[in-house]
Amino acid sequence: MKQSILLLFGGCSSEHEVSLKSATTIINNIDKTKYEIHPVGITKAGRWLLYTGNDLDFTKNDWETSSIPAILSPDATHKGIWVIKEQGQEPIRVNIDIVFPVLHGKNGEDGTIQGLCKLAQIPFVGCGVLASAVSMDKAFTKIVVDTKSVPQAKFVIIKEKELKDMGAAVKKIEQAFPYPYFIKPANAGSSVGISKAKNKEELIAGLYEAAKHDAKILVEETIVGREVETAVLGNEGLLVSGVGEILAAAEFYDFDAKYNNADSKTVVDADLPQETKEKIRGYARDVFDAVEGKGLSRVDFFVKEDGSIIFNEINTLPGFTSISMYPMLFDAAGLGIKELISKLIELASL
Repeated sequence: MKQSILLLFGGCSSEHEVSLKSATTIINNIDKTKYEIHPVGITKAGRWLLYTGNDLDFTKNDWETSSIPAILSPDATHKGIWVIKEQGQEPIRVNIDIVFPVLHGKNGEDGTIQGLCKLAQIPFVGCGVLASAVSMDKAFTKIVVDTKSVPQAKFVIIKEKELKDMGAAVKKIEQAFPYPYFIKPANAGSSVGISKAKNKEELIAGLYEAAKHDAKILVEETIVGREVETAVLGNEGLLVSGVGEILAAAEFYDFDAKYNNADSKTVVDADLPQETKEKIRGYARDVFDAVEGKGLSRVDFFVKEDGSIIFNEINTLPGFTSISMYPMLFDAAGLGIKELISKLIELASL
């Protein structure tokens, strides 16, 4: 008997469109001989809709118009979604065995949807509530990773309320370490809201920009180095991929450089000494362990000119688009995307 999979996509975050791309990749590569797929999209307004159309490219079709209302019940005795096929009719329950969230950013990658799955008592793909929340919050990630002694950039955490006294906030940062700074919303994915400040004016503008996306801001020292990534798969016996490299077309790998600039490139086998690659893979295991990860994560680092390695961030629901490093790294390691998706579903847990 096929397992019933709830594929959740879309969402209310700034990464809604990226999620549509990831979900398109997954639904077109999932083993349909093993799994019955129920694709439920969440609109930007937060409405849940079961997609009933035939075109499986959510980036091109108007999926919202080919859908009917459906919600995942938090009642643990229901074990499924309730679908409203026609207005005025009683909702119909559809059994769900496993939830596959393909929701990047807030309200998907931050422990919220994972908490709903736990209430529903339905196993789900990926990290749990704690790991998702900690890893989504870049400031808390820094604090937790410090327990593993993994090298990382110096940082200062600024709360939105501190911006009311901008002079004091700027002084706090300037006293910690010198310019230039990277300014990031603590809770935002795909490099949304990130800026680089080389002087006080740019710092102030960057703080205000980051505050548009989150009430907590992470200010880091600038690390000059190559941007590399590795992928982690598993719950206990972890499989860590090789090390890939990002060749950003812009000064740094922001949202536009990642998804809209064709000159940005990814290399699945970075030209680095084997010893450096093994150290990166070891650090990735340490970070995944520190946040109590499960299922999957992509872990990002910098490699400086002197060969030293600096942890950047961990993504617990990395992109699954055609240009995403996570599936590309495992494909290079001999684990094709169809097999990778099946493995992730097999690793689903509460």
